[in-house]
Amino acid sequence: MSVHSLRGFRDLLPPDSALFTQIEAAAREVFALYGYQELRIPAIELKELFVKSTGDTTDIVEKEMYAFTDGGGREVAVRPEGTPGMVRAYIEQNLSQTGRNAKFFYIGNMFRAERPQAGRYREFTQIDAEHIGNAAPFADAETITMLVKLLEKVGVAGCSVEINSLGCAECRKAYRQTLLEYLRLNVATLCEPCKGRVERNPLRALDCKIDGPALAEKAPRLSLCPACAEHFAHTQELLKISAIEYKVNPSLVRGLDYYTRTVFEVRTTALGSQDAIAAGGRYDDLVKSMGGPAAPAIGWAMGVDRVALLLKDKTKIDGSPAVYIVSASAQAQSQAFRLLAALRAENISADSSNLTLSLKSQMRSADKSGASYALIIGEDEIKAGTVAIKPLKEKGEQTTVPVADAPSHLKQLLRG
Repeated sequence: MSVHSLRGFRDLLPPDSALFTQIEAAAREVFALYGYQELRIPAIELKELFVKSTGDTTDIVEKEMYAFTDGGGREVAVRPEGTPGMVRAYIEQNLSQTGRNAKFFYIGNMFRAERPQAGRYREFTQIDAEHIGNAAPFADAETITMLVKLLEKVGVAGCSVEINSLGCAECRKAYRQTLLEYLRLNVATLCEPCKGRVERNPLRALDCKIDGPALAEKAPRLSLCPACAEHFAHTQELLKISAIEYKVNPSLVRGLDYYTRTVFEVRTTALGSQDAIAAGGRYDDLVKSMGGPAAPAIGWAMGVDRVALLLKDKTKIDGSPAVYIVSASAQAQSQAFRLLAALRAENISADSSNLTLSLKSQMRSADKSGASYALIIGEDEIKAGTVAIKPLKEKGEQTTVPVADAPSHLKQLLRG
């Protein structure tokens, strides 16, 4: 039997793993600037959480969610997205009572049984940001600005921001009936999934990958109530103050039922037709609908896998040690090991192979390591209290320095 990974799942190897770490580190820096705190949520929740929050007619719930009955007879699911778990934690842990701004971020893996394609896997890493309890357009503009600044920080170029407003529950109540009447007249032209959704949730047809583009052109448009129109206009003014370039896209609806008012996507043409690398919006009614206090909210999610794919050929990550230690004799092994510890204590990255191997074998490993210098210790060096420093990347003479001076001497060499 051959052992292999499941389709849509993968091992993340160096240097890709280092690139993921770099993106996540940049996110943490940006979140700190904007006053966000980290919240870690479970990988498995009750299935009902996602059905109730995400919507029972969404692709996630209908086709993509990994759900099963556990040993205790509970219907559970591996998280397909982060927002429901974040909101559940906000309610369950009484985070509205802390007296602080409820700004949280989450970095972790999500799971969806969808068709694998470029930058999209069944297990993928997502960065989520959620701002709960602020109904003002300032929160909308700040949230979108933070996302753009993060993408700029990690080096993603050529992105476009698209925004729209889905209105509030009152706006959509009248629109739902208008859209339903239109879809009933044109039901024969819809795909099979949409035909089954028309009566239950007609708005879902607008986000259908098959019918959505055509409906965006032909179906009646949503009219915003005065309050929602003012909110959307003010959000745009604030985005201009933040120097964020954006485009209003009336066809942008997003795929989850909980969104209200502002929705947005950041797109790039570099990945082909599946071009959204981050998206989000307001969900002003979700917290209350899940049993919590009335708490308007806005958030977004960014696919780290897709961002990493954009940066892979542009970002050079060298995980090589600066120095490689080589023992030239059996008597020098302990001294070589001691030198490794001394260099690391001075924050100089250092490594070695098996110090009991032959000098030739260790030097071969040193050449392959990518290190800038090899430090060689043999019987002569032990007697003299010195270490030999051999350049590995550039031409240069091998030099000898006292062992005690090796860390400071190497720092000078590494600074160039």
